[in-house]
Parts: sequence; C-alpha cells; structure tokens
Amino acid sequence: MQIINNITDLKKHVKTLKAEAKKIGFVPTMGCLHCGHLSLVSRAKEECDIVIMSIFVNEKQFGPNEDFTEYPRDFGKDSKLAEESGIDILFVPKAEDIYEEKYSTYVDCEGQMANVLCAKSRSGHFKGVCTIVTKLFNITSSDINYFGQKDYQQALILQKMVSDLNMNTEIKIMPIAREKDGLALSSRNIYLSQDERNKALSLNRALNKAREMLSDENINLDDIKKEIKNLLHSDIQVNVDYVEILDASDLAEVTTGTKQILVALAVYVGKTRLIDNIIVSR
Repeated sequence: MQIINNITDLKKHVKTLKAEAKKIGFVPTMGCLHCGHLSLVSRAKEECDIVIMSIFVNEKQFGPNEDFTEYPRDFGKDSKLAEESGIDILFVPKAEDIYEEKYSTYVDCEGQMANVLCAKSRSGHFKGVCTIVTKLFNITSSDINYFGQKDYQQALILQKMVSDLNMNTEIKIMPIAREKDGLALSSRNIYLSQDERNKALSLNRALNKAREMLSDENINLDDIKKEIKNLLHSDIQVNVDYVEILDASDLAEVTTGTKQILVALAVYVGKTRLIDNIIVSR
C-alpha cells in the first residue's frame, strides 16, 4: 500500500494508472475506520483494478457546535486496517493543501433533498460535503465511488451532484453494516459508554417496528412516526432529532406511486448524534 499526502503526487500517479486503462475505485472516509468502511473496500476490490481510500476530517462539513476537534483520529490504526483490507493507495492530504489560503470556491446543493432530514439541523453540512467530494473526485479521477447507506441522504445528494454537473464518475450505495445486535456501525459509536451503547439499540428496534407497520399498506404514516418516537422517547437518554418517512428515490413525500420507502431517524444518545435508516420496498 502506498501512502500519499501530496495532491500533485497523487494526480501524477493516477494519470499513469489511467494511461494503463486501470479502473479506479474510491472510498472516501474521515478515518476511525470500522468494518463498514472495509465492506466498501471489499466491493471496490471486486469491481476495480485499483482502490484508493482517502482519510480527511473535513472541517467544512462540521457546524460551529459540532465535534470537529473531538472527532476520533487514529492514523496508526487506520493505516494498518487499510493495508490489511487491500487498499492500493491511501491518500491523506493536509487541510492547508485541500483548502489553501484565501480558498473561496464551494459546491452547494438545492431542492428537496437538501432541505429535509439532516439538512434541517446541520446548516451548511451538505455544502461542505459536496465541496470536498468534488475535490476528491477531481484529484483521484475515480471511476466508481463507494458510499454506505447509513449516510443515505448524503449519498443521494452526491448522486444528484454527479448527474447535474455531468461528472464522469459513478456513485454506488452499499448496504448498512451492523453489529450482530443491530447497531449500525459508525465512527461516532466510539463516543458511547456501554450504557449508552445499550440504549442506542433502540434505533434498530424502532426501525424494525416501522418495517413491520409498513406491511399494512393502508396504515397512516404519521401513526408510524408517532409510534417510533414513542419507542425512542421511552429511553430518557435518547432525544429525537427527527423521524421521517419519505420516498427513497428523491426524499419527497410518499405517494401511491412510491416504490421504495425510506424510514430515517436521527437521535442523540447522551451527547452523541446517531443516524440510521431502512428502505422498504412496496
């Protein structure tokens, strides 16, 4: 595995790979790697000749009261896991190289997908995401990019960005990786105490209840959301940010023509904000 820190060096290397007609798979991360990230690597290795992973904690996507400075960082552990997973190139740029002095160009998103779910409570988040991902796509010249379904809104927005801006690349959304007890894998799980982790299992239980209730095609969606919120509020340390049921294709309201339904939630377990979702086919 090669570790590259310099943008120019990576672009030169990628240019050589492209000249050799190599298909490049890309897994962007903020580090604190877990099995969810490694499952993306596994799929990328199946489908591509070269797999690049980036580790960059992007300050631009954190709000003023969010956990940028506390976000877990362990490069030694991450680089070992990346190498063991078969990554060909680990790209670890410096913040001052990604955002040079007087940096002033950003990519933003508008419309339905950028005005629901996490966008309501995380102002500017997706502007920061779209900007850094655009830069990383340009630097890596990736053919296929792998994102997890846990960040479904993010992945859907990025797919729309790729389409709208005519980018010559593809985004694939991979299934959520979970612990045996159902907890969705997340870098932020490291913040949870054992007691909080036990309480966090209520997210998966609530989603499973929603799946069960959606088997009744005539059920009122507001009744499902109310039931989910009641389940989550039953735990005093679980405070709900949102519970939403939307069309999985575009995050619009569910209609009679909706083929796949997204049930998404965000909660605070203690001080840790966790998100999770399921997609139910009609």
